[in-house]
Amino acid sequence: MLTEQRHRLLLELVNEKKSITVTEAKEVLNASESTIRRDIIALHNAGKLTKVFGGAVALEEDVITEEPSVEQRVEQNKEEKYMIAEYAASLIKPGDFVYIDAGTTTGYMLNFLKNSKSVFATNAVTHAKKLALQGNKVILIEGELKGSTEALVGGYAAASLKKFHFSKGFFGTNGLTKKAGFTTPDTSEALVKNKAMEQCKECYVLADQSKFDKISPVTFQQFGRATIITESKPEGYMECENIIVVREN
Repeated sequence: MLTEQRHRLLLELVNEKKSITVTEAKEVLNASESTIRRDIIALHNAGKLTKVFGGAVALEEDVITEEPSVEQRVEQNKEEKYMIAEYAASLIKPGDFVYIDAGTTTGYMLNFLKNSKSVFATNAVTHAKKLALQGNKVILIEGELKGSTEALVGGYAAASLKKFHFSKGFFGTNGLTKKAGFTTPDTSEALVKNKAMEQCKECYVLADQSKFDKISPVTFQQFGRATIITESKPEGYMECENIIVVREN
């Protein structure tokens, strides 16, 4: 197949599906992975699609490459985040072994914990300190400290999670779509989120409306792997059974 023809077909696939992985594209176009990656780079440079980690998305998709700091995020959609966090905290029962991901909404959960008979693990330094001050037993995951999110990240942190088996895990996300799944701007943070989810029996993603139909560069887990807790089910997600909508009391 000629390069021009392959580019045209690849672009048609991306525009039709809104996003595509390198693996999917190579199977459909019967080309090698390296060829597909070069094609995606060429089309990205030509302004015809957006290259993301592991594939590409259509131009009309809202792709987020910058990550706001904790200070910037803490006041964004605060009321909605509190509603989501309160419901999420109610799911924790005595005896649970709980993983709590770094993030503002997961951080708000700590205000609503009503028992200290659970064991908590987290990769967030601030979460660990607050949990400990509340009298909880806390395990702080090892790893490299990322300043902008105050999270322990990277391969060492991901490897340290392998020995744990959590009953429940609560996670933040920068963006989510049915096709791209749950996404984050940082590869090192994605490694930790992915491994932590693999070690959880039940996974919950806390996401207010601003996170839907947004895509960050790195997918850390597929859409169907977790139950999403949000304040309103947006258009296009009405049929999804893995979304819990919380209401203001």
